[in-house]
Amino acid sequence: MCASRSLRKGLPTRRRLAAVASLDTGRKRKGSGPLVGVILGRFSPGVVQEAFVHVVIMGCGRVGSSLAKALERLDHQVAVIDKDAQSFRRLGADFHGQHVVGNGFDQKVLIEAGIERAGAFAAVSSGDNSNIISARVARETYGVEAVVARIYDEKRAAVYERLGIPTVATVPWSTDRFLRMLLPEGASTAWRDPSGSVAVLPLDLHEDWVGHSVRDFEDATGCRVAFVMRFGTGVLPDAKTLLQADDVVYVAALSGTVTDVAAAAAQAPEEG
Repeated sequence: MCASRSLRKGLPTRRRLAAVASLDTGRKRKGSGPLVGVILGRFSPGVVQEAFVHVVIMGCGRVGSSLAKALERLDHQVAVIDKDAQSFRRLGADFHGQHVVGNGFDQKVLIEAGIERAGAFAAVSSGDNSNIISARVARETYGVEAVVARIYDEKRAAVYERLGIPTVATVPWSTDRFLRMLLPEGASTAWRDPSGSVAVLPLDLHEDWVGHSVRDFEDATGCRVAFVMRFGTGVLPDAKTLLQADDVVYVAALSGTVTDVAAAAAQAPEEG
């Protein structure tokens, strides 16, 4: 099978005429589950020009069906693709979206699901390869701007993120959620990359760090200062920036070092 021109060149064949609407992820979604909220949150290109969008979902498992119902409750048009017609039973009788039987990377199936007018595409089947192939077809062949794929293999997730395909790496994300619940007194991350390797978190600093430079702080803790909240305003510091009283310091650290970094920040700096 010969690859399309867009896949060979890595460019979409058409540009979207309108930007995808940012979905309202703040509304309560009964039964949608936390992973669905994460996936919904990825459909946020930023510029809102349309009130509602057509969303194509590949995979009608527990996540796909919950995502479809959540989107429909937000008044978006939804088409769901699955190889097994019996999977559509999960959607229930109240779901009024489109059911399409077939593979999510088959262009005929995608066209039947309305991919050519879609503003968003989610690949949430049980297969990593199927998810990433269909996500790339949606992005590169049909120019869908808001595309996300669920990936079980965290190493693959990191690679696909670099290729421009946003992913939800299920295992690292779930691990982080469990850590937050099991260790409520531990360091709370504000953000974690899809592979789960890097965390951004606010630190509680020992009062003696006031007056010390960002460079001294980074050398002592082994982290990178991402930004500082000072008097309610975000500041991008450089190595010579001095820490002040009441600063809230956000740092980037490797996931395996978060506890050590937090402990070092809570200690007074060594003299000299």
